[in-house]
Amino acid sequence: MPTQIAEQSAKLGAKHRAAVAERAFMRKAVSLGFAVAKPLGNDDRCDVIVRYEDVICRVQVKSVTTKTSAKAFYRVRTIGNRDGCRSTYSREEIDFLAAYVFPENMWYIFPASVIEHREVVYLRPGCEWSDIEQYREAWRLMKAADTEADSQGENAPLKTCSISYRE
Repeated sequence: MPTQIAEQSAKLGAKHRAAVAERAFMRKAVSLGFAVAKPLGNDDRCDVIVRYEDVICRVQVKSVTTKTSAKAFYRVRTIGNRDGCRSTYSREEIDFLAAYVFPENMWYIFPASVIEHREVVYLRPGCEWSDIEQYREAWRLMKAADTEADSQGENAPLKTCSISYRE
């Protein structure tokens, strides 16, 4: 089945494939207990907002359909358009970048700090020596934000990956 999905996704245009990847991300996130929301419009740098208990994170979703020619890895671009220019994502814009590898039917969940100065990430699923493999299916990272201690009881701010909100 993953091969069939990869073949079908390779036939899609870039925007259509991005929409399919975003929906695949939302479906997987919901199956893991996350609440999901899609920002209205295309002005935000994040594609999806996820919540797990009292943690909220902004996620940029990317996808790849084929390995780089004559190589054994997938090349995921970690840049996007901002004001008509291609630029890398920053921690001020997103908390995570989720990369979907269509042929393998697998996700890599990268904290923004890992990709914020990179234009490309190379993925080689199953490669033991790759430092990138620790992020394969690392959904747990979005469940525990590094935020203020929740010792404030009812008045505690809602934990987010980058910003604290009060209700």
